[in-house]
Amino acid sequence: MSIQSISTENAPKAIGPYSQAVKVGNFIFTSGQIPIDPKTGDVVSGDIEQQTRQVMENLKGVLNQSGIGFENIVKTTVYIKNMDDFLSINKIYAQYFKEPYPARSCVEVSRLPKDVKIEIEAIAIIE
Repeated sequence: MSIQSISTENAPKAIGPYSQAVKVGNFIFTSGQIPIDPKTGDVVSGDIEQQTRQVMENLKGVLNQSGIGFENIVKTTVYIKNMDDFLSINKIYAQYFKEPYPARSCVEVSRLPKDVKIEIEAIAIIE
């Protein structure tokens, strides 16, 4: 089975030795996306809703490069700095998905890269 790296200008460049996503068979595994504007390379300042929206747009860029969309996601993992932001995150997150929703884990962590408030990774399937 081959592993194919996926790269796009519509998501932040990798800041380490990893791919934005990889394709393995019919699956796409994204790296965790943080709220970096891919055009400027800067972290989006602002509240958790603004950061969540940028993360989702970055995921969208990676998915689109793979020829798929949010409807192909089967699992996400959401890492957040503050569980008190959960409802605000859900408000934005829900704008990108339709039923049946993907499975999801959400965990509070002490620190994320570049001290952002949120990071999301996804697993998608190509039909």
